[in-house]
Amino acid sequence: MAKGGYMGGIFGSSPVSPLQEHMSKVYSCASELIPLFNAVINEDWDEVARLRQIISDLEKEADVLKKELRLNLPKGLFMPVSRQDLLEVLLMQDRIANQAKDIAGTIHGRKMELPEIIHEDYIRFVTRCVAACKQARKAINELDELVETGFSGQEIQIVADMITKLDNIESDTDNLQSAIRSKIFEIENDLPPIEAMFLYKIIEGTGEVADKSQGVGSRLQLMLAR
Repeated sequence: MAKGGYMGGIFGSSPVSPLQEHMSKVYSCASELIPLFNAVINEDWDEVARLRQIISDLEKEADVLKKELRLNLPKGLFMPVSRQDLLEVLLMQDRIANQAKDIAGTIHGRKMELPEIIHEDYIRFVTRCVAACKQARKAINELDELVETGFSGQEIQIVADMITKLDNIESDTDNLQSAIRSKIFEIENDLPPIEAMFLYKIIEGTGEVADKSQGVGSRLQLMLAR
Protein backbone atom coordinates (compact mmCIF):
# COMPACT_ATOMS: atom_id res chain seq x y z
CA MET A 1 0.00 0.00 0.00
CA ALA A 2 2.96 2.28 0.47
CA LYS A 3 3.52 4.14 -2.77
CA GLY A 4 6.84 4.16 -4.61
CA GLY A 5 8.82 7.15 -5.79
CA TYR A 6 11.10 9.76 -4.28
CA MET A 7 10.36 12.19 -1.45
CA GLY A 8 9.61 15.28 -3.53
CA GLY A 9 7.10 13.52 -5.77
CA ILE A 10 5.49 11.56 -2.97
CA PHE A 11 4.36 14.59 -1.00
CA GLY A 12 2.13 15.76 -3.82
CA SER A 13 -0.29 12.88 -3.24
CA SER A 14 0.28 11.61 0.28
CA PRO A 15 2.58 12.70 3.09
CA VAL A 16 2.15 9.31 4.77
CA SER A 17 4.02 7.39 2.05
CA PRO A 18 7.48 8.48 3.29
CA LEU A 19 6.40 7.45 6.81
CA GLN A 20 5.53 4.00 5.45
CA GLU A 21 8.84 3.84 3.59
CA HIS A 22 10.67 4.67 6.84
CA MET A 23 8.73 2.02 8.80
CA SER A 24 9.56 -0.56 6.15
CA LYS A 25 13.28 0.23 6.57
CA VAL A 26 12.93 0.07 10.36
CA TYR A 27 11.33 -3.38 10.08
CA SER A 28 14.15 -4.57 7.80
CA CYS A 29 16.61 -3.39 10.44
CA ALA A 30 14.84 -5.05 13.39
CA SER A 31 14.26 -8.34 11.53
CA GLU A 32 18.04 -8.89 11.26
CA LEU A 33 18.06 -9.46 15.04
CA ILE A 34 16.71 -12.99 14.50
CA PRO A 35 19.68 -14.25 12.44
CA LEU A 36 21.98 -12.21 14.71
CA PHE A 37 20.87 -14.11 17.83
CA ASN A 38 21.07 -17.41 15.92
CA ALA A 39 24.68 -16.54 15.07
CA VAL A 40 25.34 -15.71 18.75
CA ILE A 41 23.97 -19.11 19.78
CA ASN A 42 26.19 -20.78 17.15
CA GLU A 43 29.13 -18.64 18.34
CA ASP A 44 29.73 -17.61 14.73
CA TRP A 45 31.40 -14.27 15.42
CA ASP A 46 32.15 -13.52 11.76
CA GLU A 47 28.43 -13.81 11.04
CA VAL A 48 27.61 -11.69 14.11
CA ALA A 49 29.98 -8.99 12.79
CA ARG A 50 28.41 -9.16 9.32
CA LEU A 51 24.87 -8.87 10.67
CA ARG A 52 25.82 -6.05 13.05
CA GLN A 53 27.09 -4.13 10.02
CA ILE A 54 23.87 -4.79 8.09
CA ILE A 55 21.79 -3.56 11.05
CA SER A 56 24.01 -0.48 11.36
CA ASP A 57 23.68 0.27 7.62
CA LEU A 58 19.89 -0.15 7.68
CA GLU A 59 19.63 2.12 10.74
CA LYS A 60 21.63 4.78 8.86
CA GLU A 61 19.36 4.43 5.83
CA ALA A 62 16.32 4.83 8.10
CA ASP A 63 17.97 7.92 9.59
CA VAL A 64 18.38 9.46 6.12
CA LEU A 65 14.68 8.83 5.38
CA LYS A 66 13.74 10.34 8.75
CA LYS A 67 15.72 13.52 8.05
CA GLU A 68 14.30 13.84 4.53
CA LEU A 69 10.77 13.43 5.84
CA ARG A 70 11.32 16.07 8.54
CA LEU A 71 12.80 18.53 6.04
CA ASN A 72 10.18 18.00 3.33
CA LEU A 73 7.01 17.71 5.40
CA PRO A 74 4.86 20.71 4.37
CA LYS A 75 3.85 23.13 7.11
CA GLY A 76 0.24 23.54 6.01
CA LEU A 77 -1.36 20.17 5.35
CA PHE A 78 -5.09 20.12 4.68
CA MET A 79 -5.76 16.56 5.70
CA PRO A 80 -7.03 14.52 8.66
CA VAL A 81 -3.45 13.94 9.90
CA SER A 82 -1.61 16.73 11.68
CA ARG A 83 2.05 17.40 10.99
CA GLN A 84 2.76 16.85 14.69
CA ASP A 85 1.07 13.43 14.65
CA LEU A 86 3.19 12.31 11.68
CA LEU A 87 6.37 13.50 13.39
CA GLU A 88 5.44 11.73 16.64
CA VAL A 89 4.91 8.42 14.80
CA LEU A 90 8.21 8.96 12.96
CA LEU A 91 10.01 9.42 16.29
CA MET A 92 8.52 6.18 17.64
CA GLN A 93 9.55 4.27 14.51
CA ASP A 94 13.06 5.72 14.71
CA ARG A 95 13.51 4.39 18.24
CA ILE A 96 12.97 0.80 17.05
CA ALA A 97 15.87 0.99 14.57
CA ASN A 98 18.09 2.67 17.19
CA GLN A 99 17.28 -0.12 19.64
CA ALA A 100 18.22 -2.83 17.12
CA LYS A 101 21.53 -1.07 16.43
CA ASP A 102 22.29 -0.76 20.17
CA ILE A 103 21.60 -4.47 20.79
CA ALA A 104 23.78 -5.56 17.87
CA GLY A 105 26.58 -3.20 18.91
CA THR A 106 26.64 -4.42 22.52
CA ILE A 107 26.58 -8.09 21.52
CA HIS A 108 29.32 -7.69 18.93
CA GLY A 109 31.47 -5.41 21.07
CA ARG A 110 31.42 -7.75 24.08
CA LYS A 111 31.22 -11.05 22.12
CA MET A 112 28.30 -11.88 24.36
CA GLU A 113 27.27 -15.50 24.76
CA LEU A 114 23.79 -16.68 25.70
CA PRO A 115 23.58 -19.45 28.32
CA GLU A 116 22.39 -22.70 26.75
CA ILE A 117 19.43 -22.85 29.14
CA ILE A 118 17.78 -19.93 27.30
CA HIS A 119 18.75 -20.66 23.66
CA GLU A 120 15.34 -21.90 22.46
CA ASP A 121 13.39 -19.42 24.55
CA TYR A 122 15.48 -16.53 23.26
CA ILE A 123 14.85 -17.27 19.59
CA ARG A 124 11.12 -17.45 20.35
CA PHE A 125 11.40 -14.17 22.26
CA VAL A 126 13.30 -12.19 19.61
CA THR A 127 11.05 -13.62 16.85
CA ARG A 128 7.97 -12.41 18.71
CA CYS A 129 9.53 -8.97 19.29
CA VAL A 130 10.20 -8.68 15.54
CA ALA A 131 6.60 -9.81 14.92
CA ALA A 132 5.45 -6.78 16.93
CA CYS A 133 7.49 -4.55 14.62
CA LYS A 134 5.97 -6.28 11.58
CA GLN A 135 2.46 -5.73 12.95
CA ALA A 136 3.24 -2.03 13.56
CA ARG A 137 4.40 -1.77 9.94
CA LYS A 138 1.15 -3.43 8.81
CA ALA A 139 -0.88 -0.83 10.72
CA ILE A 140 1.19 2.07 9.36
CA ASN A 141 0.63 0.72 5.83
CA GLU A 142 -3.10 1.34 6.34
CA LEU A 143 -2.55 5.06 6.96
CA ASP A 144 -3.06 6.10 3.33
CA GLU A 145 -6.41 4.26 3.29
CA LEU A 146 -7.35 6.02 6.53
CA VAL A 147 -6.50 9.38 4.97
CA GLU A 148 -8.47 8.58 1.81
CA THR A 149 -11.57 7.65 3.84
CA GLY A 150 -11.16 10.73 6.06
CA PHE A 151 -10.58 8.54 9.12
CA SER A 152 -14.09 7.08 8.93
CA GLY A 153 -15.99 3.92 8.12
CA GLN A 154 -14.80 0.35 8.46
CA GLU A 155 -11.15 1.27 7.79
CA ILE A 156 -10.95 2.59 11.37
CA GLN A 157 -12.10 -0.79 12.70
CA ILE A 158 -9.55 -2.63 10.51
CA VAL A 159 -6.71 -0.54 11.95
CA ALA A 160 -8.09 -0.75 15.52
CA ASP A 161 -8.09 -4.56 15.20
CA MET A 162 -4.47 -4.45 13.96
CA ILE A 163 -3.47 -2.37 16.98
CA THR A 164 -5.26 -4.83 19.32
CA LYS A 165 -3.26 -7.66 17.74
CA LEU A 166 -0.08 -5.62 18.21
CA ASP A 167 -0.92 -5.18 21.92
CA ASN A 168 -1.42 -8.95 22.22
CA ILE A 169 1.95 -9.67 20.59
CA GLU A 170 3.66 -7.22 22.95
CA SER A 171 1.95 -8.94 25.89
CA ASP A 172 3.38 -12.27 24.65
CA THR A 173 6.87 -10.77 24.60
CA ASP A 174 6.47 -9.63 28.21
CA ASN A 175 5.64 -13.21 29.25
CA LEU A 176 8.55 -14.67 27.24
CA GLN A 177 10.92 -12.08 28.71
CA SER A 178 9.77 -12.90 32.23
CA ALA A 179 10.38 -16.64 31.66
CA ILE A 180 13.89 -15.98 30.32
CA ARG A 181 14.75 -13.71 33.27
CA SER A 182 13.59 -16.44 35.67
CA LYS A 183 15.90 -18.99 34.04
CA ILE A 184 18.84 -16.57 34.20
CA PHE A 185 18.08 -15.85 37.85
CA GLU A 186 18.40 -19.57 38.61
CA ILE A 187 21.96 -19.71 37.20
CA GLU A 188 22.97 -16.14 38.06
CA ASN A 189 25.49 -17.21 40.71
CA ASP A 190 27.37 -19.26 38.11
CA LEU A 191 27.81 -16.26 35.81
CA PRO A 192 30.49 -13.58 36.08
CA PRO A 193 28.64 -10.55 37.59
CA ILE A 194 29.45 -8.25 34.65
CA GLU A 195 28.22 -10.89 32.17
CA ALA A 196 24.97 -11.30 34.13
CA MET A 197 24.48 -7.53 34.15
CA PHE A 198 24.92 -7.23 30.37
CA LEU A 199 22.73 -10.29 29.80
CA TYR A 200 19.85 -8.66 31.67
CA LYS A 201 20.50 -5.48 29.68
CA ILE A 202 20.28 -7.36 26.35
CA ILE A 203 17.10 -9.17 27.44
CA GLU A 204 15.50 -5.85 28.39
CA GLY A 205 16.75 -4.21 25.18
CA THR A 206 15.27 -6.97 23.03
CA GLY A 207 11.91 -6.52 24.77
CA GLU A 208 12.13 -2.80 24.02
CA VAL A 209 11.84 -3.62 20.29
CA ALA A 210 8.31 -4.86 21.00
CA ASP A 211 7.56 -2.04 23.47
CA LYS A 212 8.60 0.63 20.97
CA SER A 213 6.63 -1.11 18.21
CA GLN A 214 3.58 -0.98 20.48
CA GLY A 215 4.38 2.73 20.92
CA VAL A 216 3.89 3.20 17.16
CA GLY A 217 0.47 1.55 17.50
CA SER A 218 -0.40 3.75 20.49
CA ARG A 219 0.39 6.93 18.52
CA LEU A 220 -1.75 5.63 15.65
CA GLN A 221 -4.57 4.92 18.10
CA LEU A 222 -4.44 8.53 19.32
CA MET A 223 -4.79 9.68 15.69
CA LEU A 224 -7.89 7.46 15.29
CA ALA A 225 -9.42 8.91 18.43
CA ARG A 226 -9.23 12.53 17.23
